[in-house]
Amino acid sequence: MNKSTEQVSSIKKEMKQNKSKQLRFFEDDKPKQFVDEVVVLNKEIFTDTLKKIRIDDFSSLKREIAALLNVITNTAEDETGILSHSSGKNHQNTISRRKDVFISELLQILDSRTIERAQYYLKRLERGINTTKTSTINDINLSRWKEYDNIETKSLWVLDKRDTSGAHLGWYWGNFIPQIPNQMMLRYTKRYDWVLDTFLGSGTTLIECRILGRNGIGIELNPEVTEKARELIEQEPNDDNVVTNAITEDSRNVDIKEVLMRHNIKSVQLLIMHPPYHDIIKFSDDPRDLSNAENVEDFLRMFGEVVDNATPFLDKGRYLILVIGDKYTRGEWVPLGFYCMNEIKKRGYTLKSIVVKNFDETRGKRSQKELWKYRALVGGFYIFKHEYIMLFKKL
Repeated sequence: MNKSTEQVSSIKKEMKQNKSKQLRFFEDDKPKQFVDEVVVLNKEIFTDTLKKIRIDDFSSLKREIAALLNVITNTAEDETGILSHSSGKNHQNTISRRKDVFISELLQILDSRTIERAQYYLKRLERGINTTKTSTINDINLSRWKEYDNIETKSLWVLDKRDTSGAHLGWYWGNFIPQIPNQMMLRYTKRYDWVLDTFLGSGTTLIECRILGRNGIGIELNPEVTEKARELIEQEPNDDNVVTNAITEDSRNVDIKEVLMRHNIKSVQLLIMHPPYHDIIKFSDDPRDLSNAENVEDFLRMFGEVVDNATPFLDKGRYLILVIGDKYTRGEWVPLGFYCMNEIKKRGYTLKSIVVKNFDETRGKRSQKELWKYRALVGGFYIFKHEYIMLFKKL
């Protein structure tokens, strides 16, 4: 098989032109060429093909890689059976790769300036086919880490709007955006792990549990909100047949051990907490509601009780996720997020990261942007455009 320099250059040009349009988690950009396509390889034939490449001859190596590139981009050129029409999920001898990433790896070999570098990239390509390297806390295959551009690893998240796909609805004040539990579960849980959300609200976390194949338990104080959450959760397909249980209880003193025993488990692998930001929004008239705390000190005490109640049931070395914002009252910025951070750190956790999320649209400020700008100029403060996602690891 031969591949002309002009054809390779054409593929490289097309990939480069579309590089700025790659599929990203936080934007609605048009996907770049091949990003939604999958190439299914016959694992045995492909591996044998790689082994036959003369790695001691730079020209021969590049020529054979160019031939592979030709097969991947022009399936009619496949005369050896490298490509398979069977699903890699259901057939042991096939493997699926994201086409754009696979092509970029082949191009990287072709662009190598030394034979040593080309050999290195070639071995890495083979590892991505034959080796699965995952950690104890997620299903991310680090041998194919380039394919996970749907997972954000930067500490600043800029989102224009919340995800409203599937059963997600933005009906609830203080709504939890789905992108957060989605990202946290992908990073810090494996399929069929158990997730506990101590402030369930509209059910966002459990909807994401169904989407990602995680088991989930959500605790909500308000019975009317719990019932509405259950209705939405049931609307989301449950292809992995996971548990998504929404219960009405007070997270400060609910018997979590008994709740877990109902599902024949003793612990969970991820804790998610998205409490009220003290009294910014009054969620109910219930004195047990953290939004009704008399002052910040009372709020922190109540929040600490939730952490105390849930912590014993989180596996050691696993993560607690806190989503929280600050508040502004009586002319003073109150760093509520950092106060809550300190409460958690007192209780046997180490702080792993702080993500700052920009939220452009909130129900409280919608259609009032000019008014808030005026208030900011008059009051000498800045308008809240962010909240914190704090990640803690249990010691």
